[in-house]
Amino acid sequence: MTIRALADNVSASDVLAYIPSPPRGVWDIGPFPLRAYAICIIIGIIAAIWWGEKRWQQRGGQAGMVLDVAMFAVPFGLVGGRLYHVATDYQKYFLAGGHPLDALKIWQGGLGIWGAVLLGGVGAWIGCRIYRIPLPAFADAIAPGILLAQAIGRFGNYFNQELYGRETTMPWGLEIYQRFDKNGGLDMMNGIASGAAEKIVQPTFLYELVWNLLGVAALILLDRKFRIGHGRLFALYVAVYCFGRFFVELLRDDEATHILGLRVNTFTSAIVFVCAVAYFIFATKGRETPEQVQAGVYRPLPWQFGALRAYGAERTGATAESAAAEARTSESEAGAEGETEEQSVDLGKSDSSESESPSAGNESAPDGDNPSESGDSEPAVTSEATKPVSSGKNDS
Repeated sequence: MTIRALADNVSASDVLAYIPSPPRGVWDIGPFPLRAYAICIIIGIIAAIWWGEKRWQQRGGQAGMVLDVAMFAVPFGLVGGRLYHVATDYQKYFLAGGHPLDALKIWQGGLGIWGAVLLGGVGAWIGCRIYRIPLPAFADAIAPGILLAQAIGRFGNYFNQELYGRETTMPWGLEIYQRFDKNGGLDMMNGIASGAAEKIVQPTFLYELVWNLLGVAALILLDRKFRIGHGRLFALYVAVYCFGRFFVELLRDDEATHILGLRVNTFTSAIVFVCAVAYFIFATKGRETPEQVQAGVYRPLPWQFGALRAYGAERTGATAESAAAEARTSESEAGAEGETEEQSVDLGKSDSSESESPSAGNESAPDGDNPSESGDSEPAVTSEATKPVSSGKNDS
């Protein structure tokens, strides 16, 4: 029997080892639903903060600063991610058959990474301004950790059976099951799978996960070799992620908004990629020094709003006082230089007056003010004056 005939007699199911999806993504612990999606997001956030803290201290930053700034960035990022998802998939919530209140149910999945990064960056900017540390240096420190967090978060999509691609017969295809609740109703998010797989699809969540991990390795190697700074490593992270996400979007087949026949995330990936590359090319400053990334010793907690305002005012006053001190130092140095010049001018004048004093003495000699210093001409005048006096006495 030839190899081809043998292959024809073997069914595809005998040789293909498909990836099974988890039978469920939610476990009920009493009244509390434990969701794998939320667990993956939390683990990713913790990993990003922990690693970012280590990298921040290695760059000379103060301990605990990444966690403090994350208290601003994480809530902003979650809101931004949800807003992007709702805006790009608005038909699920606001068109016929949709429920607007479902837009608030973030635990059901649906976070757009671009919205999370955008508003998360706004939150980080607020925190960095309060604590007076440079945002570009902070972004470079946390960039690899954010990409690692995204890789961890993709496991949440795996448990939710979302972000998959078109149907395939590849050996690494992903099995998608129908899930049902306790009453037998179809519930793909909260139910439990039963029966055979509904379809075999491209595991795009896995492609993106692997790409993110490769991106993390690339960022670390490039940062160690070239000591990238001033936000350029963060821009490189954005470019790496968007490049891979562009091609992953071309493989996806789940429900999404389309523009000109392409998924909206495809356009977002391309636009953000170009912007990130442009920043990486034109922002040519080097890495910040340890002195530039250090903040004050005392730092109020993010929820201590009054203390934060006082801290910011104190830091601003200290900066202004430092600038005023520098200005006073410059003025005193300038005044000292001026006094030195005036002294040299005075010395020059005194020297010139001393050199002119002999001529003044000569001029005063005929007046008889200083007869002893009159010079050789004075004896002749005296002899001439004595002769008439002698002759007058003899005539008498």
